[in-house]
Amino acid sequence: MNPVTTPAGADARRRGPGATRTLPAGLRVTARVPASSANLGPGFDSLGIALGVHDEIVVRTTDSGLTIRVEGEGADDVPWGPSHLVVRAIERGLQAAGVWADGLDVVCHNVIPHSRGMGSSASAVVGGLAAGRALAAKFDPELWCDDAELVQLAAEFEGHPDNAAASVLGGVVVSWTESEEVADAAGIGRRYHAVRLDPHDRLRAFVLVPEERSATAHTRGLLPETVPHADAAFNVSRAALAVVALTQRPDLLLPATEDRLHQGYRASALPVTTRWIARLRAAGIAATVSGAGPTVLALTTGEFPVELRELAIAEGLRVLEPTISEGVRTD
Repeated sequence: MNPVTTPAGADARRRGPGATRTLPAGLRVTARVPASSANLGPGFDSLGIALGVHDEIVVRTTDSGLTIRVEGEGADDVPWGPSHLVVRAIERGLQAAGVWADGLDVVCHNVIPHSRGMGSSASAVVGGLAAGRALAAKFDPELWCDDAELVQLAAEFEGHPDNAAASVLGGVVVSWTESEEVADAAGIGRRYHAVRLDPHDRLRAFVLVPEERSATAHTRGLLPETVPHADAAFNVSRAALAVVALTQRPDLLLPATEDRLHQGYRASALPVTTRWIARLRAAGIAATVSGAGPTVLALTTGEFPVELRELAIAEGLRVLEPTISEGVRTD
């Protein structure tokens, strides 16, 4: 694809508040960021896992202007220029460090499927923020921010921390949100937190990726404002069990991934996903909606059955076996 260039001095790129120092031209970093799957069944907006499908972002500081090139997934769908999510995240990362760049050259090599429930937007945010953090630290090592701050910054973009935390920390994550009664000096009224758990060494992940896409805003709109107390209690027990199953007792994965809070309400909008979850669970494989769908996440300690793989491919689904990945890395 041909690059899109914003000329020097374009109004669309403005120096962030508190950015007192300007980075020199010629600094270069690469961020490699994993995909993620959120919810894992019962852990709505709280459980996540990092998946070894990676986007790569290469950023170089220049004297002026903005050049961005996008290759691979979403190259024809996402806006190019200052409104691009990666560019906004890079600039937010620089702003958080108190620095600025007069010019940026950004290249995005995208592999993570877009709008499929594999955290592509969270990965874009995390990759951009991590690149901004790394640029600032190359200029001054004391400007490096820790992963807790990176989770906070990324979740501010997303509005919830599960996908972002998985892409930052890797492995399995448990995340939560605290609402502040009074916003802090930066206007932030919520604090986002996450802890990483090391997955069981036999745990394997498979994803079934349909061709059709799903909009998170739409599928969230299908959820009711309230749920029965019995369903809430059911999910509390299953989410707690999921932590045990993912880290110590994978033999419990099937009951640990049962859900009553969100998947049933979204089923009518995700007929292929719903059918495949039922099919896999009937075969004894713990299958859930990956994030907002339509991708299916399957967690197991064994091989994916050949006959089910062949059937999925025949029905137009991609069957992938990503590793359970480490978090974002920069160099």
